[in-house]
Order: sequence, then C-alpha cells, then structure tokens
Amino acid sequence: MKTIKVNVVTPDGPVYDAEVEMVSTKAKSGEMGIMAGHVPTVAPLTIGAVRLKNGSNTDYVAVNGGFLEVRPDVVTILAQSAERAETIDLTRAQAAKARAEQRLQNDDGSNDVKRADLALKRAINRIQIAEMR
Repeated sequence: MKTIKVNVVTPDGPVYDAEVEMVSTKAKSGEMGIMAGHVPTVAPLTIGAVRLKNGSNTDYVAVNGGFLEVRPDVVTILAQSAERAETIDLTRAQAAKARAEQRLQNDDGSNDVKRADLALKRAINRIQIAEMR
C-alpha cells in the first residue's frame, strides 16, 4: 500500500514525523481519513486524536486544535499542542481533569467557564489517548 509522509508540529517543535498508510483525524467539519494521493485540503482541527495507521501498527497523537494541510504526498498538522500517546503522563492528565471539573462545579461567576471547559476536553482527550497505548 502507498504511504504518505506525516508531520505533526507544535510551537515547541516536531512531535511526529513518519510515513504512514492512513491518517484519521477530527476536523471542525467532521472526521477525515487521508491516504496517499488525497486532494489538497486545509482544515481547522478540534481537540481530538490523530490516528496514524501503518500496516497493523497504529500510533496516536493527542492534538489540541490547530490546522491540517493535506498535499498528495504530505500531511502537515500544525497544532497548538500535541503529545504522542506514549509520552502522555496519565497521572498529570487525570489531575488536570479533576482541576477542570472542580472549577466547573465551583463556578461562582468569577471563573472562566469556557476556559475550564476547554481544559476538561483537553484532559479527557489526553486520558483517552494514553489508555490506547
């Protein structure tokens, strides 16, 4: 099967760089599956998993928004932050989830609910991906 080069990059540097058979991710418009020769596309991403399939092996990367650029031979993901499944600190992600839930429960009008909700979504995403490894 043909492969496509994938780069996941954050402001802190590269997170993933490999040839894969298929990329699957969640854009704001919905789920996207990308293989070699895909039509050129640019799409904003949501908080979610990037699944990178190569044969029987699947790698997972947690992304927290950003953009996806697809060219026939290269997929570039520019993410605000991203972590490979094997590098996610599950304990830290669970603590972040608990903090976000606490902020949402104790909202007295001074808390930024939208910010706490985004923190909760990011933490849940990291936990789910860490458990896939």
